[in-house]
Amino acid sequence: MNNSSLYAADRVTHLKIVAVSLVASIVFLVVAIAARTSLETGYMASGPAVKAGAPMAVTRGDITVIR
Repeated sequence: MNNSSLYAADRVTHLKIVAVSLVASIVFLVVAIAARTSLETGYMASGPAVKAGAPMAVTRGDITVIR
């Protein structure tokens, strides 16, 4: 039994690799779904789109910023 390479591995080793990758992808999906923000607090409910106005200069002390 030579399990040092994926090509020469036996059937049980291949099944272990498939099982580990399946469990890892399920864990990843569960974490991704849990971390997703809901529509009530996400970007969809942040307010209406606002049209940009003309550029203006804002001065604070000796620093001028054009916005």
